[in-house]
Amino acid sequence: MFVAAFSEQEQRELAEKLTSLLSTYRHISDSYIIEFFSESLWDTLPVSWQDALGDLTPPQIADLLLDKETQDRRYPSVWPLSLLALRTAAHALTFPRKAPGGHSQDTGAAVPEEFQLNQSQSSLLGHIFRKHVKPKKQHEICQLGTGHLTRFLSFGLGLDVTGIEADPNLVSMATKFDRQLLLTLTKENQKSGNAQSLHSAPGPSPRHVVGWVNPKASWDVFIQQLGVIATESDSIRATTGSSEKKQQVEELHLEPHSCQTKAEELQNALLTQKTAINTSDSVAQINTQVFPSVMATKMLTCKTVPVNDCGAKKPASFVLTGLHACGDLSSTLLRHFTNCPHVQVITSVACCYMKISTKEQPNPPGVFQPSFSSDTVVDSCSEYGYPMSDWVRGLPGHQLSYKAREGACHAIEDYLHRLREESGLLRTHCYRAILESIIRAERPDMRRPGVQTVKKAHALSFSEYARLALPRVGLPADLPLDPVRVDAMLAHQGKVVAYFSLVLLLAPVVETLVLLDRMIFLQEKGFQSKLIPLFDAAFSPRNLVLVAVKPKEAQS
Repeated sequence: MFVAAFSEQEQRELAEKLTSLLSTYRHISDSYIIEFFSESLWDTLPVSWQDALGDLTPPQIADLLLDKETQDRRYPSVWPLSLLALRTAAHALTFPRKAPGGHSQDTGAAVPEEFQLNQSQSSLLGHIFRKHVKPKKQHEICQLGTGHLTRFLSFGLGLDVTGIEADPNLVSMATKFDRQLLLTLTKENQKSGNAQSLHSAPGPSPRHVVGWVNPKASWDVFIQQLGVIATESDSIRATTGSSEKKQQVEELHLEPHSCQTKAEELQNALLTQKTAINTSDSVAQINTQVFPSVMATKMLTCKTVPVNDCGAKKPASFVLTGLHACGDLSSTLLRHFTNCPHVQVITSVACCYMKISTKEQPNPPGVFQPSFSSDTVVDSCSEYGYPMSDWVRGLPGHQLSYKAREGACHAIEDYLHRLREESGLLRTHCYRAILESIIRAERPDMRRPGVQTVKKAHALSFSEYARLALPRVGLPADLPLDPVRVDAMLAHQGKVVAYFSLVLLLAPVVETLVLLDRMIFLQEKGFQSKLIPLFDAAFSPRNLVLVAVKPKEAQS
Protein backbone atom coordinates (compact mmCIF):
# COMPACT_ATOMS: atom_id res chain seq x y z
CA MET A 1 0.00 0.00 0.00
CA PHE A 2 1.12 3.54 -0.74
CA VAL A 3 1.95 5.25 2.56
CA ALA A 4 2.21 9.03 3.03
CA ALA A 5 5.39 10.55 4.40
CA PHE A 6 3.58 12.10 7.37
CA SER A 7 0.12 11.91 8.87
CA GLU A 8 -2.95 13.99 8.17
CA GLN A 9 -2.68 15.64 11.57
CA GLU A 10 0.98 16.49 11.00
CA GLN A 11 0.12 18.01 7.61
CA ARG A 12 -2.56 20.20 9.15
CA GLU A 13 -0.35 21.32 12.01
CA LEU A 14 2.41 22.24 9.56
CA ALA A 15 -0.06 24.26 7.48
CA GLU A 16 -1.09 26.19 10.60
CA LYS A 17 2.54 27.00 11.43
CA LEU A 18 3.32 28.06 7.87
CA THR A 19 0.35 30.41 7.59
CA SER A 20 1.16 31.89 11.00
CA LEU A 21 4.78 32.56 10.01
CA LEU A 22 3.89 34.02 6.62
CA SER A 23 1.15 36.20 8.14
CA THR A 24 3.66 37.66 10.58
CA TYR A 25 6.19 38.52 7.90
CA ARG A 26 3.85 39.22 4.99
CA HIS A 27 5.31 42.74 4.67
CA ILE A 28 8.63 41.12 3.70
CA SER A 29 7.42 38.39 1.35
CA ASP A 30 5.05 40.84 -0.39
CA SER A 31 7.69 43.52 -0.95
CA TYR A 32 9.41 44.27 -4.25
CA ILE A 33 13.17 44.66 -4.01
CA ILE A 34 13.10 47.24 -6.81
CA GLU A 35 11.20 49.50 -4.36
CA PHE A 36 13.99 49.32 -1.79
CA PHE A 37 14.66 53.06 -2.05
CA SER A 38 11.33 54.39 -3.32
CA GLU A 39 9.40 52.67 -0.50
CA SER A 40 12.19 52.84 2.14
CA LEU A 41 12.05 49.10 2.71
CA TRP A 42 15.06 49.05 4.99
CA ASP A 43 13.25 51.31 7.44
CA THR A 44 10.39 48.80 7.69
CA LEU A 45 12.72 46.39 9.52
CA PRO A 46 13.18 46.60 13.31
CA VAL A 47 16.17 48.72 14.26
CA SER A 48 17.79 45.70 15.92
CA TRP A 49 17.53 43.80 12.61
CA GLN A 50 19.06 46.73 10.76
CA ASP A 51 21.98 46.74 13.17
CA ALA A 52 22.52 42.99 12.82
CA LEU A 53 22.26 42.81 9.02
CA GLY A 54 23.44 46.20 7.80
CA ASP A 55 27.19 45.56 7.75
CA LEU A 56 27.29 41.86 6.86
CA THR A 57 29.39 40.73 3.92
CA PRO A 58 27.68 38.57 1.27
CA PRO A 59 29.40 35.37 2.52
CA GLN A 60 28.25 36.18 6.06
CA ILE A 61 24.67 36.58 4.84
CA ALA A 62 24.94 33.17 3.22
CA ASP A 63 26.26 31.50 6.37
CA LEU A 64 24.22 33.28 9.01
CA LEU A 65 20.86 33.64 7.29
CA LEU A 66 20.21 31.52 4.22
CA ASP A 67 22.21 28.30 4.44
CA LYS A 68 20.35 25.92 6.74
CA GLU A 69 23.24 23.44 6.69
CA THR A 70 25.82 25.79 8.19
CA GLN A 71 26.96 24.31 11.50
CA ASP A 72 29.51 26.76 12.88
CA ARG A 73 27.93 30.21 12.70
CA ARG A 74 30.13 33.09 13.85
CA TYR A 75 28.17 36.28 14.49
CA PRO A 76 29.97 39.64 14.30
CA SER A 77 27.33 41.04 16.68
CA VAL A 78 24.51 39.80 18.88
CA TRP A 79 21.41 39.06 16.83
CA PRO A 80 17.94 39.83 18.19
CA LEU A 81 15.92 36.78 19.17
CA SER A 82 13.15 37.70 16.72
CA LEU A 83 15.56 37.48 13.76
CA LEU A 84 17.01 34.21 15.02
CA ALA A 85 13.49 32.85 15.44
CA LEU A 86 12.54 33.80 11.88
CA ARG A 87 15.59 32.08 10.44
CA THR A 88 15.08 28.96 12.55
CA ALA A 89 11.39 28.71 11.75
CA ALA A 90 11.90 29.28 8.02
CA HIS A 91 14.51 26.53 7.88
CA ALA A 92 12.59 24.09 10.08
CA LEU A 93 9.18 24.38 8.41
CA THR A 94 10.18 23.99 4.76
CA PHE A 95 10.29 20.71 2.87
CA PRO A 96 13.81 19.29 2.37
CA ARG A 97 15.20 20.24 -1.04
CA LYS A 98 18.28 18.03 -1.08
CA ALA A 99 17.89 15.02 -3.34
CA PRO A 100 19.56 11.72 -2.44
CA GLY A 101 23.14 12.16 -3.59
CA GLY A 102 22.49 15.81 -4.41
CA HIS A 103 24.66 18.76 -3.50
CA SER A 104 24.37 20.80 -0.35
CA GLN A 105 23.10 24.36 -0.53
CA ASP A 106 26.60 25.77 -0.35
CA THR A 107 27.74 24.10 -3.55
CA GLY A 108 25.64 26.09 -5.96
CA ALA A 109 28.30 25.97 -8.67
CA ALA A 110 28.64 22.19 -8.59
CA VAL A 111 27.07 19.99 -11.21
CA PRO A 112 25.60 16.49 -10.81
CA GLU A 113 27.97 13.57 -11.13
CA GLU A 114 26.59 12.66 -14.54
CA PHE A 115 28.12 15.90 -15.92
CA GLN A 116 31.57 15.60 -14.35
CA LEU A 117 33.23 14.48 -17.59
CA ASN A 118 31.31 16.85 -19.83
CA GLN A 119 29.25 19.68 -18.36
CA SER A 120 26.91 19.77 -21.35
CA GLN A 121 26.32 16.04 -21.78
CA SER A 122 24.80 13.67 -19.25
CA SER A 123 26.63 10.36 -19.08
CA LEU A 124 23.29 8.67 -18.30
CA LEU A 125 21.68 9.50 -21.65
CA GLY A 126 22.61 8.10 -25.02
CA HIS A 127 23.87 10.68 -27.48
CA ILE A 128 20.81 10.43 -29.71
CA PHE A 129 18.60 11.46 -26.79
CA ARG A 130 20.83 14.38 -25.76
CA LYS A 131 20.34 16.19 -29.06
CA HIS A 132 18.36 19.44 -28.65
CA VAL A 133 18.25 18.94 -24.85
CA LYS A 134 19.88 21.39 -22.45
CA PRO A 135 21.93 19.96 -19.54
CA LYS A 136 19.34 20.93 -16.91
CA LYS A 137 16.65 19.03 -18.79
CA GLN A 138 18.96 16.07 -19.37
CA HIS A 139 19.38 15.84 -15.59
CA GLU A 140 15.62 15.97 -14.97
CA ILE A 141 15.03 13.36 -17.66
CA CYS A 142 17.55 10.94 -16.15
CA GLN A 143 16.21 11.33 -12.63
CA LEU A 144 12.66 10.70 -13.74
CA GLY A 145 13.60 7.77 -15.92
CA THR A 146 12.37 9.13 -19.22
CA GLY A 147 13.80 11.01 -22.13
CA HIS A 148 13.43 14.08 -24.30
CA LEU A 149 9.68 14.20 -24.26
CA THR A 150 8.05 11.86 -26.71
CA ARG A 151 11.19 10.73 -28.49
CA PHE A 152 12.81 8.81 -25.66
CA LEU A 153 9.52 7.17 -24.70
CA SER A 154 8.77 6.12 -28.24
CA PHE A 155 12.18 5.24 -29.63
CA GLY A 156 13.97 4.44 -26.38
CA LEU A 157 11.26 2.55 -24.49
CA GLY A 158 8.96 1.41 -27.29
CA LEU A 159 5.89 3.18 -25.93
CA ASP A 160 2.92 4.53 -27.83
CA VAL A 161 2.97 8.30 -27.30
CA THR A 162 0.72 11.18 -28.29
CA GLY A 163 1.88 14.75 -27.72
CA ILE A 164 -0.33 17.85 -27.57
CA GLU A 165 1.40 21.18 -28.02
CA ALA A 166 -0.22 24.63 -28.07
CA ASP A 167 2.49 26.18 -30.25
CA PRO A 168 2.26 24.89 -33.86
CA ASN A 169 5.88 25.88 -34.45
CA LEU A 170 7.02 23.58 -31.66
CA VAL A 171 4.88 20.78 -33.06
CA SER A 172 6.62 21.15 -36.42
CA MET A 173 9.98 21.21 -34.68
CA ALA A 174 9.16 18.06 -32.69
CA THR A 175 8.15 16.27 -35.89
CA LYS A 176 11.39 17.36 -37.52
CA PHE A 177 13.44 16.07 -34.59
CA ASP A 178 11.60 12.74 -34.73
CA ARG A 179 12.59 12.30 -38.36
CA GLN A 180 16.19 13.17 -37.55
CA LEU A 181 16.29 10.59 -34.78
CA LEU A 182 14.76 7.92 -37.00
CA LEU A 183 17.39 8.61 -39.61
CA THR A 184 20.14 8.37 -37.00
CA LEU A 185 18.77 5.09 -35.68
CA THR A 186 18.59 3.64 -39.16
CA LYS A 187 22.21 4.59 -39.89
CA GLU A 188 23.46 3.18 -36.58
CA ASN A 189 21.61 -0.08 -37.10
CA GLN A 190 23.09 -0.42 -40.57
CA LYS A 191 26.57 0.13 -39.16
CA SER A 192 26.17 -2.27 -36.24
CA GLY A 193 24.20 -4.94 -38.06
CA ASN A 194 22.62 -5.81 -34.70
CA ALA A 195 19.00 -6.63 -35.37
CA GLN A 196 18.32 -7.28 -31.69
CA SER A 197 19.43 -3.92 -30.37
CA LEU A 198 16.95 -1.56 -28.71
CA HIS A 199 17.37 0.95 -31.48
CA SER A 200 16.83 -1.60 -34.22
CA ALA A 201 13.12 -1.89 -33.46
CA PRO A 202 11.81 1.42 -32.19
CA GLY A 203 8.20 1.75 -31.20
CA PRO A 204 5.72 3.73 -33.25
CA SER A 205 6.78 7.31 -33.77
CA PRO A 206 5.14 9.77 -31.41
CA ARG A 207 2.01 11.54 -32.63
CA HIS A 208 2.06 15.33 -32.35
CA VAL A 209 -1.08 17.45 -32.21
CA VAL A 210 -1.63 21.19 -31.92
CA GLY A 211 -4.04 21.61 -29.04
CA TRP A 212 -4.82 23.06 -25.63
CA VAL A 213 -6.34 21.46 -22.54
CA ASN A 214 -8.85 23.74 -20.86
CA PRO A 215 -8.47 23.56 -17.07
CA LYS A 216 -12.05 24.81 -16.70
CA ALA A 217 -13.34 21.59 -18.26
CA SER A 218 -14.32 18.46 -16.36
CA TRP A 219 -12.46 15.20 -16.59
CA ASP A 220 -15.17 13.92 -18.95
CA VAL A 221 -14.17 16.56 -21.46
CA PHE A 222 -10.55 15.72 -20.82
CA ILE A 223 -11.17 12.04 -21.60
CA GLN A 224 -13.15 13.03 -24.68
CA GLN A 225 -10.16 14.99 -25.91
CA LEU A 226 -7.97 11.93 -25.47
CA GLY A 227 -10.38 9.96 -27.66
CA VAL A 228 -10.26 12.58 -30.40
CA ILE A 229 -6.49 12.64 -30.20
CA ALA A 230 -6.27 8.90 -30.66
CA THR A 231 -8.02 9.08 -34.05
CA GLU A 232 -7.09 12.44 -35.54
CA SER A 233 -3.44 13.06 -34.78
CA ASP A 234 -0.65 13.14 -37.29
CA SER A 235 1.99 10.46 -36.96
CA ILE A 236 5.35 9.74 -38.49
CA ARG A 237 5.40 5.97 -38.71
CA ALA A 238 8.72 4.25 -38.26
CA THR A 239 9.82 2.47 -41.39
CA THR A 240 11.63 -0.15 -39.35
CA GLY A 241 8.47 -1.48 -37.71
CA SER A 242 7.16 -1.25 -34.16
CA SER A 243 8.44 -2.99 -31.07
CA GLU A 244 6.36 -5.06 -28.67
CA LYS A 245 4.40 -2.71 -26.44
CA LYS A 246 5.29 -3.41 -22.85
CA GLN A 247 3.29 -0.33 -21.88
CA GLN A 248 0.84 1.81 -23.79
CA VAL A 249 1.35 5.48 -23.20
CA GLU A 250 -0.53 8.50 -24.44
CA GLU A 251 1.37 11.63 -23.50
CA LEU A 252 0.01 15.10 -23.83
CA HIS A 253 2.56 17.86 -24.14
CA LEU A 254 1.22 21.39 -23.80
CA GLU A 255 3.20 24.58 -23.80
CA PRO A 256 0.98 27.65 -24.27
CA HIS A 257 2.45 31.07 -24.78
CA SER A 258 1.74 32.05 -21.15
CA CYS A 259 4.51 29.88 -19.75
CA GLN A 260 7.98 31.24 -20.30
CA THR A 261 9.63 28.07 -19.15
CA LYS A 262 10.30 25.61 -21.98
CA ALA A 263 9.37 22.20 -20.59
CA GLU A 264 9.76 19.60 -23.31
CA GLU A 265 10.31 16.48 -21.27
CA LEU A 266 7.97 13.74 -20.19
CA GLN A 267 8.76 11.95 -16.98
CA ASN A 268 7.37 8.85 -15.33
CA ALA A 269 8.64 8.59 -11.78
CA LEU A 270 7.28 5.10 -11.45
CA LEU A 271 9.97 3.73 -13.75
CA THR A 272 12.55 4.60 -11.10
CA GLN A 273 10.40 4.96 -7.97
CA LYS A 274 8.19 1.86 -8.30
CA THR A 275 9.64 0.01 -5.33
CA ALA A 276 9.93 3.08 -3.13
CA ILE A 277 6.28 4.04 -3.46
CA ASN A 278 4.92 0.49 -3.50
CA THR A 279 3.16 0.81 -6.84
CA SER A 280 0.87 -2.14 -7.53
CA ASP A 281 1.38 -4.33 -10.57
CA SER A 282 -2.01 -3.33 -11.93
CA VAL A 283 -0.63 0.15 -12.65
CA ALA A 284 2.30 -1.11 -14.68
CA GLN A 285 0.42 -0.76 -17.96
CA ILE A 286 -0.28 2.94 -18.09
CA ASN A 287 -0.93 5.85 -20.41
CA THR A 288 0.97 8.98 -19.47
CA GLN A 289 -0.17 12.56 -20.02
CA VAL A 290 2.13 15.56 -19.74
CA PHE A 291 1.15 19.24 -19.58
CA PRO A 292 4.28 21.35 -19.14
CA SER A 293 2.25 24.59 -18.97
CA VAL A 294 -1.24 26.03 -18.93
CA MET A 295 -3.01 29.36 -18.80
CA ALA A 296 -6.66 29.24 -17.71
CA THR A 297 -7.87 30.23 -14.29
CA LYS A 298 -10.50 27.81 -13.05
CA MET A 299 -11.64 24.29 -13.73
CA LEU A 300 -15.29 23.38 -14.22
CA THR A 301 -16.72 20.17 -12.83
CA CYS A 302 -20.38 21.04 -13.39
CA LYS A 303 -20.77 20.06 -17.04
CA THR A 304 -20.11 16.51 -18.21
CA VAL A 305 -19.80 15.07 -21.69
CA PRO A 306 -20.40 11.28 -21.81
CA VAL A 307 -17.48 9.53 -23.45
CA ASN A 308 -19.76 7.22 -25.42
CA ASP A 309 -21.46 10.19 -27.04
CA CYS A 310 -18.30 11.49 -28.66
CA GLY A 311 -17.18 8.27 -30.30
CA ALA A 312 -14.05 8.00 -28.18
CA LYS A 313 -12.46 4.70 -27.34
CA LYS A 314 -12.99 3.31 -23.86
CA PRO A 315 -10.04 4.82 -21.97
CA ALA A 316 -7.51 2.58 -20.29
CA SER A 317 -5.88 3.34 -16.97
CA PHE A 318 -3.17 5.93 -17.22
CA VAL A 319 -0.76 8.12 -15.27
CA LEU A 320 -0.88 11.90 -15.25
CA THR A 321 2.57 13.43 -15.28
CA GLY A 322 3.53 17.09 -15.36
CA LEU A 323 7.16 18.17 -15.49
CA HIS A 324 7.17 21.82 -14.44
CA ALA A 325 3.45 22.20 -15.09
CA CYS A 326 2.88 25.93 -15.16
CA GLY A 327 0.45 27.76 -12.89
CA ASP A 328 -2.99 26.19 -12.57
CA LEU A 329 -2.01 23.21 -14.68
CA SER A 330 -0.63 21.36 -11.66
CA SER A 331 -3.85 21.83 -9.69
CA THR A 332 -5.88 20.82 -12.76
CA LEU A 333 -3.94 17.56 -13.02
CA LEU A 334 -4.54 16.85 -9.33
CA ARG A 335 -8.27 17.38 -9.74
CA HIS A 336 -8.32 15.06 -12.73
CA PHE A 337 -6.47 12.48 -10.63
CA THR A 338 -9.05 12.64 -7.84
CA ASN A 339 -12.13 12.80 -10.10
CA CYS A 340 -11.30 10.60 -13.08
CA PRO A 341 -11.55 6.83 -12.42
CA HIS A 342 -9.10 6.11 -15.23
CA VAL A 343 -6.21 8.05 -13.69
CA GLN A 344 -4.36 5.71 -11.31
CA VAL A 345 -1.16 7.63 -10.55
CA ILE A 346 0.04 11.22 -10.67
CA THR A 347 3.55 12.64 -10.60
CA SER A 348 3.64 16.42 -10.58
CA VAL A 349 6.52 18.91 -10.64
CA ALA A 350 5.10 22.42 -10.36
CA CYS A 351 6.42 25.80 -11.48
CA CYS A 352 5.30 29.41 -12.08
CA TYR A 353 3.43 29.70 -8.79
CA MET A 354 2.63 33.36 -9.52
CA LYS A 355 0.35 32.20 -12.35
CA ILE A 356 -1.84 30.21 -9.96
CA SER A 357 -5.37 31.58 -9.72
CA THR A 358 -6.67 32.65 -6.32
CA LYS A 359 -9.96 34.08 -5.06
CA GLU A 360 -8.24 37.43 -4.64
CA GLN A 361 -6.67 37.25 -8.11
CA PRO A 362 -8.62 34.86 -10.38
CA ASN A 363 -6.77 36.08 -13.48
CA PRO A 364 -3.06 36.53 -12.68
CA PRO A 365 -0.95 38.71 -15.00
CA GLY A 366 0.50 36.93 -18.03
CA VAL A 367 -2.18 34.24 -18.13
CA PHE A 368 -4.28 34.05 -21.27
CA GLN A 369 -5.95 31.58 -23.58
CA PRO A 370 -4.48 30.72 -27.00
CA SER A 371 -6.31 32.21 -29.95
CA PHE A 372 -7.07 28.84 -31.57
CA SER A 373 -8.87 27.40 -28.53
CA SER A 374 -12.64 27.43 -28.27
CA ASP A 375 -13.74 27.93 -24.68
CA THR A 376 -17.28 26.59 -24.78
CA VAL A 377 -17.40 25.38 -21.18
CA VAL A 378 -19.65 27.49 -18.99
CA ASP A 379 -17.75 28.91 -16.03
CA SER A 380 -20.04 28.34 -13.07
CA CYS A 381 -17.71 26.96 -10.41
CA SER A 382 -15.18 28.68 -8.18
CA GLU A 383 -12.21 26.36 -7.98
CA TYR A 384 -8.84 28.04 -7.86
CA GLY A 385 -5.26 26.90 -8.08
CA TYR A 386 -4.68 27.96 -4.45
CA PRO A 387 -5.84 27.01 -1.96
CA MET A 388 -7.11 23.62 -3.08
CA SER A 389 -7.79 22.08 0.32
CA ASP A 390 -10.67 22.93 2.63
CA TRP A 391 -8.28 22.93 5.57
CA VAL A 392 -5.91 25.59 4.26
CA ARG A 393 -8.83 27.63 2.92
CA GLY A 394 -10.17 27.82 6.46
CA LEU A 395 -6.92 29.00 8.06
CA PRO A 396 -6.65 32.71 8.90
CA GLY A 397 -3.92 34.40 6.90
CA HIS A 398 -3.62 31.64 4.30
CA GLN A 399 -3.72 34.13 1.40
CA LEU A 400 -0.62 34.35 -0.78
CA SER A 401 -0.05 37.43 -2.91
CA TYR A 402 1.21 37.39 -6.48
CA LYS A 403 4.57 38.69 -5.23
CA ALA A 404 4.91 36.03 -2.56
CA ARG A 405 4.14 33.29 -5.07
CA GLU A 406 6.55 34.80 -7.59
CA GLY A 407 9.26 34.84 -4.94
CA ALA A 408 8.70 31.12 -4.34
CA CYS A 409 10.01 30.49 -7.86
CA HIS A 410 13.45 31.90 -7.05
CA ALA A 411 16.50 29.65 -6.78
CA ILE A 412 17.98 29.99 -3.31
CA GLU A 413 20.91 27.70 -4.17
CA ASP A 414 21.98 29.94 -7.04
CA TYR A 415 21.81 33.05 -4.89
CA LEU A 416 23.81 31.35 -2.16
CA HIS A 417 26.54 30.74 -4.69
CA ARG A 418 26.51 34.40 -5.69
CA LEU A 419 26.81 35.44 -2.06
CA ARG A 420 29.73 33.14 -1.36
CA GLU A 421 31.54 34.23 -4.50
CA GLU A 422 30.64 37.90 -3.88
CA SER A 423 29.52 37.95 -7.49
CA GLY A 424 29.14 41.21 -9.34
CA LEU A 425 25.63 40.04 -10.17
CA LEU A 426 24.63 41.05 -6.64
CA ARG A 427 24.62 44.72 -7.64
CA THR A 428 21.86 44.18 -10.21
CA HIS A 429 19.04 44.56 -7.65
CA CYS A 430 20.59 47.76 -6.34
CA TYR A 431 20.84 49.18 -9.87
CA ARG A 432 17.20 48.41 -10.59
CA ALA A 433 16.09 49.86 -7.25
CA ILE A 434 17.95 53.12 -7.95
CA LEU A 435 16.43 53.22 -11.42
CA GLU A 436 12.96 52.80 -9.89
CA SER A 437 13.48 55.84 -7.67
CA ILE A 438 14.63 57.89 -10.68
CA ILE A 439 11.63 56.79 -12.73
CA ARG A 440 9.19 57.74 -9.97
CA ALA A 441 10.83 61.14 -9.51
CA GLU A 442 10.28 61.81 -13.20
CA ARG A 443 6.98 59.97 -13.60
CA PRO A 444 5.16 59.52 -10.26
CA ASP A 445 2.39 57.64 -12.02
CA MET A 446 4.77 54.94 -13.25
CA ARG A 447 5.28 52.16 -10.70
CA ARG A 448 7.38 49.06 -11.22
CA PRO A 449 7.42 49.25 -15.02
CA GLY A 450 8.82 46.27 -16.84
CA VAL A 451 12.38 46.98 -17.89
CA GLN A 452 13.78 44.69 -20.53
CA THR A 453 16.93 43.04 -19.21
CA VAL A 454 20.10 45.00 -19.79
CA LYS A 455 22.77 42.51 -20.76
CA LYS A 456 25.65 42.27 -18.30
CA ALA A 457 24.24 45.15 -16.28
CA HIS A 458 26.48 44.25 -13.35
CA ALA A 459 29.56 44.96 -15.48
CA LEU A 460 28.41 48.51 -16.26
CA SER A 461 28.59 51.69 -14.24
CA PHE A 462 25.18 52.86 -13.06
CA SER A 463 25.18 55.79 -15.47
CA GLU A 464 25.81 53.39 -18.36
CA TYR A 465 23.07 51.09 -17.09
CA ALA A 466 20.60 53.98 -16.75
CA ARG A 467 21.38 55.23 -20.26
CA LEU A 468 20.38 51.82 -21.65
CA ALA A 469 17.44 51.19 -19.33
CA LEU A 470 15.59 54.53 -19.29
CA PRO A 471 14.52 54.43 -22.98
CA ARG A 472 12.95 51.02 -22.32
CA VAL A 473 10.35 52.71 -20.12
CA GLY A 474 9.86 55.69 -22.42
CA LEU A 475 12.25 58.09 -20.72
CA PRO A 476 15.19 59.85 -22.42
CA ALA A 477 18.58 58.16 -22.20
CA ASP A 478 20.20 61.47 -21.31
CA LEU A 479 17.87 62.20 -18.41
CA PRO A 480 19.93 64.23 -15.90
CA LEU A 481 20.99 62.22 -12.86
CA ASP A 482 21.97 63.54 -9.44
CA PRO A 483 25.40 61.95 -8.95
CA VAL A 484 25.47 62.66 -5.22
CA ARG A 485 22.08 61.00 -4.71
CA VAL A 486 23.02 58.06 -6.92
CA ASP A 487 26.30 57.51 -5.06
CA ALA A 488 24.47 57.62 -1.74
CA MET A 489 22.11 54.87 -2.88
CA LEU A 490 24.96 52.80 -4.35
CA ALA A 491 26.59 52.87 -0.91
CA HIS A 492 23.59 50.88 0.40
CA GLN A 493 24.10 47.94 -1.95
CA GLY A 494 24.94 45.67 0.98
CA LYS A 495 21.62 46.50 2.62
CA VAL A 496 19.78 45.77 -0.62
CA VAL A 497 21.42 42.35 -0.69
CA ALA A 498 20.58 41.72 2.97
CA TYR A 499 16.94 42.70 2.52
CA PHE A 500 16.54 40.57 -0.59
CA SER A 501 18.03 37.67 1.35
CA LEU A 502 15.25 38.06 3.92
CA VAL A 503 12.72 37.85 1.10
CA LEU A 504 14.49 34.80 -0.26
CA LEU A 505 14.52 33.19 3.19
CA LEU A 506 10.71 33.11 3.03
CA ALA A 507 10.52 31.83 -0.55
CA PRO A 508 10.79 28.10 0.36
CA VAL A 509 8.20 28.68 3.08
CA VAL A 510 5.71 29.89 0.48
CA GLU A 511 6.49 27.00 -1.85
CA THR A 512 6.06 24.55 1.01
CA LEU A 513 2.61 25.95 1.82
CA VAL A 514 1.48 25.70 -1.83
CA LEU A 515 2.64 22.10 -2.13
CA LEU A 516 1.40 21.13 1.32
CA ASP A 517 -2.03 22.48 0.42
CA ARG A 518 -2.06 20.07 -2.53
CA MET A 519 -1.06 17.15 -0.31
CA ILE A 520 -3.85 17.99 2.14
CA PHE A 521 -6.29 18.29 -0.79
CA LEU A 522 -5.38 14.76 -1.84
CA GLN A 523 -5.71 13.59 1.75
CA GLU A 524 -9.18 15.12 1.97
CA LYS A 525 -10.13 13.21 -1.19
CA GLY A 526 -8.90 9.97 0.36
CA PHE A 527 -5.51 9.63 -1.33
CA GLN A 528 -2.05 9.39 0.19
CA SER A 529 0.82 11.32 -1.36
CA LYS A 530 4.53 11.90 -1.04
CA LEU A 531 6.77 14.82 -1.92
CA ILE A 532 10.15 13.70 -3.23
CA PRO A 533 13.17 16.01 -3.78
CA LEU A 534 14.08 14.18 -6.95
CA PHE A 535 16.35 16.62 -8.79
CA ASP A 536 19.55 18.27 -7.67
CA ALA A 537 18.21 21.64 -6.47
CA ALA A 538 21.46 23.39 -7.39
CA PHE A 539 20.88 22.29 -10.98
CA SER A 540 17.06 22.25 -11.16
CA PRO A 541 15.52 24.58 -8.51
CA ARG A 542 11.92 23.33 -8.83
CA ASN A 543 12.93 19.86 -7.75
CA LEU A 544 10.03 18.62 -5.59
CA VAL A 545 7.91 15.87 -7.16
CA LEU A 546 4.44 15.22 -5.76
CA VAL A 547 3.49 11.55 -6.20
CA ALA A 548 0.16 9.90 -5.43
CA VAL A 549 -1.11 6.39 -6.20
CA LYS A 550 -4.70 5.25 -5.87
CA PRO A 551 -5.18 2.18 -3.67
CA LYS A 552 -5.95 -1.12 -5.39
CA GLU A 553 -9.62 -0.98 -4.47
CA ALA A 554 -9.92 2.36 -6.31
CA GLN A 555 -8.21 1.07 -9.46
CA SER A 556 -10.90 -0.04 -11.85
